[in-house]
Amino acid sequence: MNTYLIKNGYIINEGRKYYADLLLKDGRIEKIAPQINTKLAVKEINAEGNFVLPGCIDDQVHFREPGLTHKGNLASESKAAVAGGITSFMEMPNTNPPALTQALLEEKYQIAQQQAIANYSFFMGTSNDNYDEVMKTNEKKKNICGIKIFMGSSTGNLLVDNPLALEKIFGGCEVLIATHCEEEKMIQANLKALQQQKTLTAADHPIIRNDEVCFESSWKAIQYAQKHGSRLHILHITTAKELQLFTNLIPLKDKNITAEVCVHHLHFTANDYDRLGNLIKCNPAIKAPNNKQALWEALLDNRLDVIATDHAPHTLAEKGFVRDINGKLVCNNPDYLHAHAGLPLVQHSLLLMLQYVQNGSISIEKMVEKMSHAVADCFQIKDRGYLREGYFADIVLVNQQQTTTVIPENILYKCNWSPFEGTTFPMTIEKTFVNGHLAYANGVVDASVKGKRLEFNR
Repeated sequence: MNTYLIKNGYIINEGRKYYADLLLKDGRIEKIAPQINTKLAVKEINAEGNFVLPGCIDDQVHFREPGLTHKGNLASESKAAVAGGITSFMEMPNTNPPALTQALLEEKYQIAQQQAIANYSFFMGTSNDNYDEVMKTNEKKKNICGIKIFMGSSTGNLLVDNPLALEKIFGGCEVLIATHCEEEKMIQANLKALQQQKTLTAADHPIIRNDEVCFESSWKAIQYAQKHGSRLHILHITTAKELQLFTNLIPLKDKNITAEVCVHHLHFTANDYDRLGNLIKCNPAIKAPNNKQALWEALLDNRLDVIATDHAPHTLAEKGFVRDINGKLVCNNPDYLHAHAGLPLVQHSLLLMLQYVQNGSISIEKMVEKMSHAVADCFQIKDRGYLREGYFADIVLVNQQQTTTVIPENILYKCNWSPFEGTTFPMTIEKTFVNGHLAYANGVVDASVKGKRLEFNR
């Protein structure tokens, strides 16, 4: 493995900004100092003018392997991730077959070992009747991110709606429990009522999966967690009402209940359905603008702990879109009910947040906290999420002077589309190191070295 010396970088780390050099050796950060001179044979990188950030850690992605690889796979989506500055990911169990047994879960790790360019971990799946398999996860505290409970329906068939099953899982699980919180009975009632009134469109999605649907389910999950003392992490919060369920009065390391917000809920609102339609159909739904404003406030005051993507690729056909002769995305099937829910995001999430840094919505220190530090702390990830001597060299160099325009030719998702097509972001991800390997540089991915399985300090 090459030894690198990154010179003159503008480091953003642990609430500080400062110029320094970094020496990367044997996959880790050997030294950080104002000026490093070494007799080692190094590849020197002049990072003058660049932000030097710890690699982003995405705690919620759907990379679709096994069984749904026409949408994406561990190789394609991890390439997109490192090109977007994400050096570690945690992937969800709603693949085909779903990861409902320890054997199926381990198969995903074996695939990742051969294919994933970024570092990886996988959530164990839950159902109404796989309690014994889920409990085996308790023996794997140090090498699994957690278990996932779908308390509302989404892609795949993993809904856990039996109160007795939920009671047992929350009572017996000793690892982090991540939940998708939407109240399924309310969704179905809303859907039935609205279908009787009109032909449904994408704009109806936040009416069917409304604020009450999310609040009732999140509140229920918290009740289970408080009753059993469970470590609960609620994914993709979307509503102002839910925010009353979370606190910023204690530090993250002492929280037993934490919450995530996703980049698309910080960016899009229900007003965007007119323009993008089913392209931005996702679960839980993108909602009215007042929710976006509330999410930003809660992110900045630490009621929301981490930023993620919920990266969920689908083909254009599954979204009801095609490209016209000029390559522009055009809706050719507006059928709301059959359009798949989810959107691809890992390649552009850091760029999007850097845009919000530039316009003053968030400081770059806070952005790094929420996309790197806090994720590592929330999941107790070993030796990652910070620029520290001895930590793995997961590092991103951002060019502040160069813009990035999203076009089909530079999209690395297997589905080959993005809701940000045509957008010009104010900065560029120039280089991404994963475990000291230069995995991405100036538009080129080097997949010759694979990522590592994440380990946890538990």
